[in-house]
Amino acid sequence: MDVEIRPGTGAGPFRFGMPVREARAAAQQWGPFRTAAADEEPGQIVLTHDDSRTDIVLGFSGGALSAVELFRFRKEDADVRILLDGLDVFRTPSEDLLEELTGRGHTIEENDLGFDALPELKVILANQSSYAYPVDEEGDPLHFDYVLVGAGPGG
Repeated sequence: MDVEIRPGTGAGPFRFGMPVREARAAAQQWGPFRTAAADEEPGQIVLTHDDSRTDIVLGFSGGALSAVELFRFRKEDADVRILLDGLDVFRTPSEDLLEELTGRGHTIEENDLGFDALPELKVILANQSSYAYPVDEEGDPLHFDYVLVGAGPGG
């Protein structure tokens, strides 16, 4: 399963501005995702891919999709790729990913709260999970485990 992050547009089959009903239909057609029950006009819909243990959260504002949160798979051999500018966000070591994105002309803003932002893309990358992901010699996570993709102006 590949999920392409399209800054300003969305991620996977989900497009910013799409109504809740359309997002639910896209989720059902997309694949084997379990959907958490939500109100008719929810603030968010949680999707879980049981095979990989990947979570995707769709955020809504005024009934329209305004953000997509992607959480790293919890099965290391999962056939899942979350792609940003062709780079596998959750498998490329975070330092290498930031270096590659900077080399491609993207601005990275580091934050003391533990996340890195790509402001022109409205993308945030973070290591925020308590799940035991692979770590380096110092015990720091090797990969990002969270991505927030926000809608652009008017989205």
